[in-house]
Amino acid sequence: MKTKKHWYDFLWIASALYLLLGFFNILFAWLGLICFFVPLGIAVVKGNKAYCNRYCGRGQLFELLGNKLRLSRNHPVPHFLKQKWFRYGFLIFFLAMFVNMLFTTYLVFSGASNLREVVTLLWTFRLPWQFAAGSVTKVAPWVAQFAFGFYSVMLTSTVLGLLTMALFKPRAWCVYCPMGTMTQGICKLRHGKQ
Repeated sequence: MKTKKHWYDFLWIASALYLLLGFFNILFAWLGLICFFVPLGIAVVKGNKAYCNRYCGRGQLFELLGNKLRLSRNHPVPHFLKQKWFRYGFLIFFLAMFVNMLFTTYLVFSGASNLREVVTLLWTFRLPWQFAAGSVTKVAPWVAQFAFGFYSVMLTSTVLGLLTMALFKPRAWCVYCPMGTMTQGICKLRHGKQ
């Protein structure tokens, strides 16, 4: 029996569209902030992980690619990925990269540094992204710098998710996703659990 589809069952389209639009115009990277603030807001207000369980377009995209298109080996997720030390360690690493991105944006904002039109994949590999600069000349340089940095973060996390999707279960990324770890922590604090 087919289950009725809801509007939120199609949020995977938004995730795919986000990556595509940022490829052609880097300023679309700012839309990714929705994926940061909405999960945290739901966790704070509702005290649950509804975003992860129902509204995460990235998780839906991995599910679609892994199960429907059979791009996943569908192997069990390694035990270490589920461990608290790994999840929180990855969160700290991810947040350090995010703070570095904010600091770089601040340097451009303050005039201490020039705009760098580059996307960094896996925090290491510099990809020239000038073709996607689009209308960056029409905005303040710090606005464009934030977009390049934020798109780097989103692209890197997507690539990591695709790798773990291919090697393990389709939603293996969800096990160690920094947003999932943060929302879980917020929910525990809200409910007074350690």
